[in-house]
Formats: sequence, C-alpha cells, structure tokens
Amino acid sequence: MNIQLHPVISDPEKLQHASTILKAVAHPLRLKVVGYLLETRELSVNDLCGVLQAEQSLVSHHLINMRKKGVLACRREGVNIYYRLQIDQMASLLDCIAGCRV
Repeated sequence: MNIQLHPVISDPEKLQHASTILKAVAHPLRLKVVGYLLETRELSVNDLCGVLQAEQSLVSHHLINMRKKGVLACRREGVNIYYRLQIDQMASLLDCIAGCRV
C-alpha cells in the first residue's frame, strides 16, 4: 500500500514542531490569549488579566509557557511586559479549529 502523507506528517522535525505548537495552545485560556492578541497585536500582562478576568499568576504562567514554546514573543517597557504572537498563521489555526465539528 502506498499512502501519500501530508508534509508535516512525513517530516519528523515538522511533526515535532506542530506537536509543540498544538500543545502550547491546548487550553481554553491560552486560546483566548491567542484570540485577543490576534485582534490587538500586543497586550500587557495587566491588560490580558483584565480581559481574561483571571489572576495575574495564572495568566503569567500560561504566557511564559507559550513564550517558551515559540508561540509568543514579549518585550519589557518599564515595569510592564507586553506580549505579541510570534506565529503569523495563528488566525488560520483558530479558523481551522472553529470549522471542526464535534
């Protein structure tokens, strides 16, 4: 049997990268962060805590996790830390997820 695999599946490096990205956003709060950053381009930790209505320690934990996995980038301005998406295709990923039927 000759099965033609998608390029992501057939390349171990691409497969690992895809797995890392999916794990990094696989949480409702993290998906919300991605959604807000798609709309605003950049938000401070305090702004994200406000829109997510979540404690700063919880939000920071998720932001750090996504930054370590390459989904987010950040910059410091005085005492504030601002986050932005590092991956341009995140809108396509959310669109794909939204189109999936359970």
